[in-house]
Amino acid sequence: MDLARFGPCAAAYPLLVSAPAATARIQQQLPNALTIARLLVIPVFAGLLLASDGGRSWAAALVFAAAAVTDQIDGFLARRWRVESTFGKIADPLADRLLIDVAVILLWNAGRLPWAALLIPLRDLLLVVGYKPAVARGYSFEVNFLGKAATWLLYASIAFTMVTDKGTVWPRVIFWVGFGLAIVSLVAYLVKARREVKT
Repeated sequence: MDLARFGPCAAAYPLLVSAPAATARIQQQLPNALTIARLLVIPVFAGLLLASDGGRSWAAALVFAAAAVTDQIDGFLARRWRVESTFGKIADPLADRLLIDVAVILLWNAGRLPWAALLIPLRDLLLVVGYKPAVARGYSFEVNFLGKAATWLLYASIAFTMVTDKGTVWPRVIFWVGFGLAIVSLVAYLVKARREVKT
């Protein structure tokens, strides 16, 4: 490119980044940036919920909902722009699970969810503990449809729980449907792992 035709200032700075290159850089970095932002917002969400009135907080619910929306956006952008990375494949589901697990534990502590809800963090802990050894033995980890559906139902139920009166039934119904799908998805992961992992 002939920089001289843009004047002396342009010629003095030959390292100007072209628009397509800048766009490509943004496309590559934005999905992971959204994932990192979701991780960073978890302590903010936890602080708002801890300061709430018995687990009811519009502020916490709005922060939680915004973080949940970024879950859909970062994955969509990574696939659409074909910039899926190893970091994103690990950090994206990890951020989702941490956000939901923190919410479940705090809402259980506030008396908003039954003790059985703690099986959700336990499930996620088992997945995290078993991930590295399974991958080392040939397992290809991919979030299945049931896992995605469970995540979105849990997102919705948790957000609704934080903005409704204690004892409201319908958010709990959504939660239990998501809970059931989460358990089924865990079974699906185990079946797939048993089939793929090298002995």
